[in-house]
Amino acid sequence: MYQNKDHTNQKHIVTKSNNIDISNQKSLSEIAKRISNLIQRGDNFFLFGQIGVGKTTFVKFLINHLQSIYNINTTEVLSPTFNILNDYLINDFNIKHYDLYRIKQTEELDNIGLFEDKDAINIIEWPETVKISSVKFIKFEFSYSKDYKKRHLIISSNYNNNIVNEFK
Repeated sequence: MYQNKDHTNQKHIVTKSNNIDISNQKSLSEIAKRISNLIQRGDNFFLFGQIGVGKTTFVKFLINHLQSIYNINTTEVLSPTFNILNDYLINDFNIKHYDLYRIKQTEELDNIGLFEDKDAINIIEWPETVKISSVKFIKFEFSYSKDYKKRHLIISSNYNNNIVNEFK
């Protein structure tokens, strides 16, 4: 069991994946495809990492794979940096893609409806300002190697779930 105090105010991380190489878009696409088969209503994905490391590209692959599964035309998936939220209706569930990069204080989150729709899948880039006490989440840590030639992903969670277990 991996235990760590982290910056999302959860005291313990229950499970943690291996360090996954996502240096090329093909591998990142494959990771997103595998996750798209395991995603469940109410999942909360917290995406951490520097600008340009692959967070939005991952979201694009994930949403486009889900659209493909349900025979929906794939859409352009862009970062919601300026409007904070992009919604995607896929079959009969909603994916809410948040980008909180411009949010600097927790109080700014009060009016955006974060976590209000319990059946929605919330994907949150830059979740550092989110104060959570009882939210189950899956954490995606995107990072560069020291020489910036490779990219890596570690998936962890504050509850036992199939997504983390898929990549152990």
